[in-house]
Amino acid sequence: MIFDRKHIDNDGLITFYKKLLLPRLVEEKMLILLRQGRIGKWFSGIGQEAIAVGSTLAMDADEYILPMHRNLGVFTARNIPISRLMAQWQGKLSGFTRGRDRSFHFGTQDYKIIGMISHLGPQMALADGIALADKLSARKKVTLVYTGEGATSEGDFHEAINIAAVWDLPVIFLIENNGYGLSTPVNEQYRCESLSDRAIGYGVEGRKIDGNNILEVYHTINELAKDMRERPRPVLLECMTFRMRGHEEASGTKYVPQELFTEWQKKDPLENFEKYLLDEQVLRPEWVPYLRNEFTKLIDAEIEKVFSEPDIIPHLQTEVDGMYRLYNMPKQPPYEVLSNKRYIDAISDGLKQAMRKHSNLVIMGQDIAEYGGAFKITQGFVEEFGKERVRNTPICESGIVGTAMGLALNGYKAIVEMQFADFVTCGFNQIINNLAKTYYRWGQAIDVVIRMPAGGGTGAGPFHSQTNEAWFTKTPGLKVVYPAFPDDAKGLLMAAIDDPNPVMFFEHKALYRSISGNVPDDDYYVEIGKANIVRPGTKASIITYGMGVHWAIEYAEKHPEHSIEILDLRSLQPWDKEAVIKTVKKTSKVMILHEDTLTSGFGGEIAAYIGEHCFKYLDAPVMRCASLDTASPMNKALEDQFLAKARLEECMEVLLKF
Repeated sequence: MIFDRKHIDNDGLITFYKKLLLPRLVEEKMLILLRQGRIGKWFSGIGQEAIAVGSTLAMDADEYILPMHRNLGVFTARNIPISRLMAQWQGKLSGFTRGRDRSFHFGTQDYKIIGMISHLGPQMALADGIALADKLSARKKVTLVYTGEGATSEGDFHEAINIAAVWDLPVIFLIENNGYGLSTPVNEQYRCESLSDRAIGYGVEGRKIDGNNILEVYHTINELAKDMRERPRPVLLECMTFRMRGHEEASGTKYVPQELFTEWQKKDPLENFEKYLLDEQVLRPEWVPYLRNEFTKLIDAEIEKVFSEPDIIPHLQTEVDGMYRLYNMPKQPPYEVLSNKRYIDAISDGLKQAMRKHSNLVIMGQDIAEYGGAFKITQGFVEEFGKERVRNTPICESGIVGTAMGLALNGYKAIVEMQFADFVTCGFNQIINNLAKTYYRWGQAIDVVIRMPAGGGTGAGPFHSQTNEAWFTKTPGLKVVYPAFPDDAKGLLMAAIDDPNPVMFFEHKALYRSISGNVPDDDYYVEIGKANIVRPGTKASIITYGMGVHWAIEYAEKHPEHSIEILDLRSLQPWDKEAVIKTVKKTSKVMILHEDTLTSGFGGEIAAYIGEHCFKYLDAPVMRCASLDTASPMNKALEDQFLAKARLEECMEVLLKF
């Protein structure tokens, strides 16, 4: 192994050695603790430390690094105290996630490290968003993100690199090629000779280096980063290394041929660098045991300090409150001027005013720039706000949701327009496991709004007609809103954008141009989580939202003799339980109406709550009226039959007979 020190002096080389030695000794200690039964699990990076340490030392301290679970050297090279790391691994209150997540699945703004989730690949798009924020702010920073050779098979790998290439984002995508994805060797993962060759297909630079040579790793990344700060662009860097331990210790290594261990043991990054420093007389022989002894004492003391910390005593309200960042809506200024606007124009108006209010707000989506989006909601935005803030995206929902999260991590607000709510499935993991859980896990607010044009009634068939709010209402950490009127659409949207939590904002496509109403011209906010009585009544209540509100109004107007009260929930997560209880007490008969399918639709949650908390006030069973448990058909007659509206008369007749 040839080491090239270049401009690094002797003191610098000693520093490199110490930074390389520390994570190795920590790992050796963890393996002892594992055998003693004092810890339960460990993902080892022994043999790969040169990548983590060398790359971290090459980056500026205020530049983001997104490591994986074998990159202990990133954390130690950024000088995170061993006790804090051990507290994290042991699930102690002093850990970064306060016992809410495991190992390296956390982030810390103090050290500019954003850890991965268990799913392979999603962290790469986050790096895109972080880099985009830096680029928009002209900060001349580079972002470094790790992935493994196994994760290069994931769609997230492709999407993230493609986005970075198209937008010239300063991201170093570092592939840590250690030969195995758990037990799957590289010959079962890909057929190209080198993963770095894939860069050609994206039109970006690709390099392949010895990942066990700390100086080669350092110099390569240091030189790339210096150039990329001045000439923003992505680079794909493949670092060749080997995993000397199992995927995690319980998995063992029997699936790996012994000759590979023999070969790679000769390439051990610590042993080779130590030998080089001794040969160059930079390191004295007597310093090696001295440094090991000093580090070992430090590690032992730091770890035992954590073992002596008390275990977490669960507190129910603390955990429940920990899902969302506390948000106080701006005080609603008095509004004097109202204009009659269509539902679609109210949304556009809210977006435009939020863009003027928040200079750090970026809107992203397919065809939203010059074209104005599939429904023309952002038409004219490019002329006012420019293409930097109104961004056409490649067709890659997962990558763009991840990019939005990266923007939020680095001081921006983001809105993602799903062309149709149906297409959100392609970004589901980022929403459910990244956006929704991050604040609970390590206290980082994720300021992202996902706009969801949803619903049927337009003959668009199974993949353009779903109203899929129930996919998200069961996911703690997300807020879900579904306005039925133009004023609520603007007010809820501006509140969602202002809110630091991730919000799924449903817009019914069939309402875009079919309804109008008076909407405040100035900034306008409607509190998320508050329902509204659309029509008072005494005989029965219809609890609904979205298009269901208009079906309910149509029914009530057709049957004035029944005095129907209509409660528009407006928000589904959180939802207004007090308003529901109040209308149940008032009328004693309840119909829950929604466009989503009946089985596992959100109405079932409301019905269950009423059954548990309002039983004594009921004069009839809680009833539901929903769409059929089928896919959304295209043919108009079939669609009319499918939608809940077709059964509302019949359902209400049954309810009112009690």
